[in-house]
Amino acid sequence: MALLKFGRKEETAKPVNPNLETFLRGYSIEVMPRTAGKIDDFRNLLPKGTRVYVAHIEGTPIDEMVATAKRLAGEGYDVMPHFPARIIKDQSVLAEWIARYQGEAGVKQALLLAGGVTTPYGDYHCSMQLLETGLFDQAGFTHLHVAGHPEINKDIDPDGARTNVNEALSWKQEFSKRTDAKMALATQFCFESQPVIEWADDLAARGIDIPVHIGIAGPAKLQTMIKFALACGVGPSLRVLQRRAKDVTKLLLPFEPTEILSELADHKAANPGFNIAQVHFFPLGGIKTNANWAMNNGGASGVPASQE
Repeated sequence: MALLKFGRKEETAKPVNPNLETFLRGYSIEVMPRTAGKIDDFRNLLPKGTRVYVAHIEGTPIDEMVATAKRLAGEGYDVMPHFPARIIKDQSVLAEWIARYQGEAGVKQALLLAGGVTTPYGDYHCSMQLLETGLFDQAGFTHLHVAGHPEINKDIDPDGARTNVNEALSWKQEFSKRTDAKMALATQFCFESQPVIEWADDLAARGIDIPVHIGIAGPAKLQTMIKFALACGVGPSLRVLQRRAKDVTKLLLPFEPTEILSELADHKAANPGFNIAQVHFFPLGGIKTNANWAMNNGGASGVPASQE
């Protein structure tokens, strides 16, 4: 049996699910300046041209965000920084950020979201207000992504319905018709395939055809996964982790996304019109761990740039 070498120890190749290999093609991944700083060279981990989201956590200086974007772009990656509405004071700050990202790092992509703070710093509280400024279109941004929620988000809809999030999606659908940028819904991570399938089908039934980039938690210790899931407000699919925690034979093993991704990949292969366009990883167990999982399970879709 052939041996594969992925920038670390050689290991015996295992069969790759062809549907999963196709599904993982062009996957994206999220980093923060502090986690990116721990990676010597992303080209040893990520495929050429991978879209790398740079998360802007409250308190992170814009200088660090721009420097990280510049470094990633220099290594050949498409950079998509977060623009969290609630930590942007006003339109002049927004314009400054856009100008710096473009001027210093050549950025033309952005993820627009409300952000994790409860009280806005200034004029904005949601991504729609950022879009309405027109600044991203004026700057010639080619891709604008916004948040999607396969499961109920109690911060947005406290009553457990989807009224607010559905109204926002309808607005974003209409906006997608009047912007030159390509739009997509980048979702929160979840752990079951069926809720994702039902949500995506419901979007299609309501005329929402913005491509979905499904959020997936990368491999991590079970305790780490549960901690992040609770902090991020993951909904009913959290039960997958809770069941796993009750099985002492699996308690110490890392939780991997193989099952949910294989199920979604097989569903898409059987239903070509299924509107999940790409996979977006949250590397909760570390960037290297996530990249190695993609190398070992994604076939050609996981080969890093340094080995192409």
